[in-house]
Amino acid sequence: MRILHTMIRVGDLDKSIAFYTDVLGMKLLRRKEYPDGKYTLAFVGYGEESEGAVIELTYNWGGSSYELGTGYGHVAIQVDDIRKTCEAVAAKGGKVVYGPALHGGTTWIAFVEDPDGYKIEFIER
Repeated sequence: MRILHTMIRVGDLDKSIAFYTDVLGMKLLRRKEYPDGKYTLAFVGYGEESEGAVIELTYNWGGSSYELGTGYGHVAIQVDDIRKTCEAVAAKGGKVVYGPALHGGTTWIAFVEDPDGYKIEFIER
């Protein structure tokens, strides 16, 4: 068994795709509309779905926002240089909401927020 993807609902699919591709550097792997169900799915990731886990962005037609609730935490992404990564995200209009900061005395972390408010954690390699 392996993890295939994490699904999140988004209010503006094009804006979310732009964040994950332009700001975080992922690739749009596939996108498909489902007229009968009135939704569109887009899959983004750093590599092919056959090689690793990806994020499924689900846009329900006519939906514009969601309550994130208290159950969702974050998606974590490993980075080589946390300071450079946060600077690059901010330079592209992304929102760094925490850090970079030393966590547990040994690990550098930071959090950014996507257009819908979902948290993405960076963990320095």
